[in-house]
Amino acid sequence: MKLKIHPQFVEAQVTCACGNSFTSYSTKKILKVEICSKCHPLFTGQQKIVDAEGRVEKFTAKYRRKKEETGASGNAQGTVKTAGTPKVATAEKKEAAVKKETSAKKATVDKTETAAKSKKKVSSQK
Repeated sequence: MKLKIHPQFVEAQVTCACGNSFTSYSTKKILKVEICSKCHPLFTGQQKIVDAEGRVEKFTAKYRRKKEETGASGNAQGTVKTAGTPKVATAEKKEAAVKKETSAKKATVDKTETAAKSKKKVSSQK
Protein backbone atom coordinates (compact mmCIF):
# COMPACT_ATOMS: atom_id res chain seq x y z
CA MET A 1 0.00 0.00 0.00
CA LYS A 2 1.20 3.44 -0.83
CA LEU A 3 1.40 5.94 1.99
CA LYS A 4 -0.45 9.27 2.08
CA ILE A 5 -2.89 8.53 -0.80
CA HIS A 6 -5.82 7.13 1.20
CA PRO A 7 -8.48 9.34 2.82
CA GLN A 8 -8.53 9.74 6.59
CA PHE A 9 -10.91 7.31 8.38
CA VAL A 10 -12.66 9.28 11.14
CA GLU A 11 -15.62 8.98 13.49
CA ALA A 12 -18.74 10.28 11.73
CA GLN A 13 -22.07 11.61 12.95
CA VAL A 14 -24.91 10.01 10.90
CA THR A 15 -28.28 11.82 10.86
CA CYS A 16 -31.43 10.29 9.37
CA ALA A 17 -34.39 12.16 7.84
CA CYS A 18 -36.60 10.70 10.62
CA GLY A 19 -34.47 12.48 13.24
CA ASN A 20 -32.47 9.50 14.48
CA SER A 21 -28.77 10.16 14.99
CA PHE A 22 -25.84 7.81 15.70
CA THR A 23 -22.09 7.61 15.31
CA SER A 24 -20.16 5.43 12.89
CA TYR A 25 -16.90 5.55 10.97
CA SER A 26 -16.40 7.05 7.53
CA THR A 27 -14.14 9.24 5.45
CA LYS A 28 -16.54 12.16 6.06
CA LYS A 29 -17.33 13.66 9.47
CA ILE A 30 -21.06 14.27 8.85
CA LEU A 31 -23.41 11.99 6.92
CA LYS A 32 -27.11 12.57 6.17
CA VAL A 33 -29.25 9.58 5.16
CA GLU A 34 -32.92 9.18 4.16
CA ILE A 35 -33.66 5.85 5.86
CA CYS A 36 -32.07 4.19 8.89
CA SER A 37 -32.74 1.08 10.98
CA LYS A 38 -35.28 3.00 13.11
CA CYS A 39 -37.53 3.90 10.16
CA HIS A 40 -36.78 1.22 7.54
CA PRO A 41 -39.84 -0.98 6.77
CA LEU A 42 -37.81 -4.17 7.15
CA PHE A 43 -37.08 -3.38 10.79
CA THR A 44 -40.31 -1.59 11.74
CA GLY A 45 -42.80 -3.86 9.97
CA GLN A 46 -44.65 -0.84 8.56
CA GLN A 47 -44.75 -0.07 4.87
CA LYS A 48 -43.54 3.39 3.97
CA ILE A 49 -43.48 4.39 0.31
CA VAL A 50 -41.20 7.26 -0.57
CA ASP A 51 -42.12 8.20 -4.14
CA ALA A 52 -41.49 11.67 -5.47
CA GLU A 53 -41.98 10.97 -9.17
CA GLY A 54 -45.16 8.86 -9.22
CA ARG A 55 -43.41 5.57 -9.99
CA VAL A 56 -45.62 3.52 -7.69
CA GLU A 57 -48.85 4.82 -9.23
CA LYS A 58 -47.44 4.23 -12.70
CA PHE A 59 -46.57 0.62 -11.80
CA THR A 60 -49.97 -0.10 -10.22
CA ALA A 61 -51.78 1.37 -13.23
CA LYS A 62 -49.66 -0.73 -15.60
CA TYR A 63 -50.23 -3.88 -13.53
CA ARG A 64 -53.97 -3.22 -13.26
CA ARG A 65 -54.18 -2.76 -17.05
CA LYS A 66 -52.33 -6.04 -17.68
CA LYS A 67 -54.56 -7.85 -15.22
CA GLU A 68 -57.70 -6.57 -16.98
CA GLU A 69 -56.35 -7.60 -20.40
CA THR A 70 -55.50 -11.15 -19.35
CA GLY A 71 -58.52 -11.67 -17.11
CA ALA A 72 -58.82 -12.13 -13.37
CA SER A 73 -56.59 -15.21 -13.31
CA GLY A 74 -53.48 -13.27 -14.27
CA ASN A 75 -52.64 -15.08 -17.52
CA ALA A 76 -54.16 -15.42 -20.98
CA GLN A 77 -55.11 -19.12 -20.80
CA GLY A 78 -57.18 -18.76 -17.63
CA THR A 79 -55.31 -21.50 -15.77
CA VAL A 80 -53.89 -21.06 -12.32
CA LYS A 81 -50.14 -21.43 -12.07
CA THR A 82 -48.92 -22.42 -8.62
CA ALA A 83 -45.79 -24.05 -7.30
CA GLY A 84 -47.77 -26.93 -5.80
CA THR A 85 -50.62 -28.70 -7.54
CA PRO A 86 -52.30 -26.61 -10.24
CA LYS A 87 -55.08 -29.16 -10.71
CA VAL A 88 -56.30 -28.62 -7.15
CA ALA A 89 -56.33 -24.85 -7.64
CA THR A 90 -58.23 -25.23 -10.92
CA ALA A 91 -60.72 -27.61 -9.29
CA GLU A 92 -61.31 -25.11 -6.47
CA LYS A 93 -61.85 -22.38 -9.05
CA LYS A 94 -64.39 -24.51 -10.94
CA GLU A 95 -66.19 -25.32 -7.66
CA ALA A 96 -66.44 -21.62 -6.85
CA ALA A 97 -67.83 -20.91 -10.34
CA VAL A 98 -70.48 -23.65 -9.93
CA LYS A 99 -71.49 -22.26 -6.52
CA LYS A 100 -71.75 -18.77 -7.98
CA GLU A 101 -73.86 -20.03 -10.90
CA THR A 102 -76.14 -21.99 -8.56
CA SER A 103 -76.69 -18.97 -6.32
CA ALA A 104 -77.47 -16.82 -9.39
CA LYS A 105 -80.07 -19.35 -10.59
CA LYS A 106 -81.60 -19.48 -7.12
CA ALA A 107 -81.85 -15.68 -7.03
CA THR A 108 -83.57 -15.70 -10.45
CA VAL A 109 -86.07 -18.33 -9.28
CA ASP A 110 -86.77 -16.33 -6.11
CA LYS A 111 -87.42 -13.21 -8.18
CA THR A 112 -89.82 -14.98 -10.52
CA GLU A 113 -91.69 -16.58 -7.61
CA THR A 114 -92.02 -13.18 -5.92
CA ALA A 115 -93.27 -11.64 -9.18
CA ALA A 116 -95.82 -14.45 -9.63
CA LYS A 117 -97.10 -14.00 -6.06
CA SER A 118 -97.46 -10.26 -6.51
CA LYS A 119 -99.40 -10.79 -9.79
CA LYS A 120 -101.78 -13.20 -8.02
CA LYS A 121 -102.36 -10.64 -5.26
CA VAL A 122 -103.06 -7.91 -7.81
CA SER A 123 -105.47 -10.10 -9.81
CA SER A 124 -107.26 -11.30 -6.64
CA GLN A 125 -107.74 -7.73 -5.45
CA LYS A 126 -109.54 -6.75 -8.68
